[in-house]
Amino acid sequence: MKLRIGYELDYDFPQPTPVILMLNVHFSRVSDLAEPDHIRIQPSVPLSAYRDGFGNWCTRLLAPQGLMRITADAIISDSGLPESHDLDAGQVPVERLPEESLVFLLASRFCDSDRLLDLAWQLFGHVQPGAPRVQAICDFVNQRIAFNYNDASVTRTATDAYREGRGVCRDYAHLAIAFCRAMNIPARYCTCYLGDSGTPPPYAPGDFAASFEAYLEGGWQMFDPRNNVPRIGRVLIARGRDAADVAIATTFGPNTLTGFKVWTDEVPERAT
Repeated sequence: MKLRIGYELDYDFPQPTPVILMLNVHFSRVSDLAEPDHIRIQPSVPLSAYRDGFGNWCTRLLAPQGLMRITADAIISDSGLPESHDLDAGQVPVERLPEESLVFLLASRFCDSDRLLDLAWQLFGHVQPGAPRVQAICDFVNQRIAFNYNDASVTRTATDAYREGRGVCRDYAHLAIAFCRAMNIPARYCTCYLGDSGTPPPYAPGDFAASFEAYLEGGWQMFDPRNNVPRIGRVLIARGRDAADVAIATTFGPNTLTGFKVWTDEVPERAT
């Protein structure tokens, strides 16, 4: 199937402000794009780009004073099938993990696994290591946190999310990642497009979605503690240690987000 993906972000900058954007589809999905998902800026300003330490494509700009719109619109192909998991995958001993996965065992700004170490082993130490343990973590987190957009917080850590029992998709991902790392399972944060394909209405307004990947036998597997069911049409944008590494926009000065739209819509097939 084909998906129309894109966004429209409106900002008001009281002064010229440097900005780093992380909005392009991840390089692992670029070949699925019908055309490049170029970022468009109004008013037009010079853009430069680079890859960060995790391989994500980042765009730099200097936003002028006043109103600015950042937008993109693209078509991407997808299998149209629900995500698959190898629920028999075992856990890889730390001494056998590939070097590039080791950073995802460490505590980070929002995934403070060191503070959840004892709790993680109390909750999940009896569960079969590997995919069953990761799924048990997702099941627990899905029930522990109550989702509400009004409970979003840019400073909430995994420990805070566990204690408060509320949050948004990034909090689900942070808590699950922290528990995985505490159990010696590498886990990395993912930001994605994720629409409503295959789910019943009513549909919430479009948004970017947070999930995570765990390293198990056979490689990285995607898990989604917020929805906790296989989904159709997830499109990866960026990966990192936690949300701080993959913010869609990092601004270096005061600003106001005045408009926010995201779409991940299935494109109807033309009648033949």
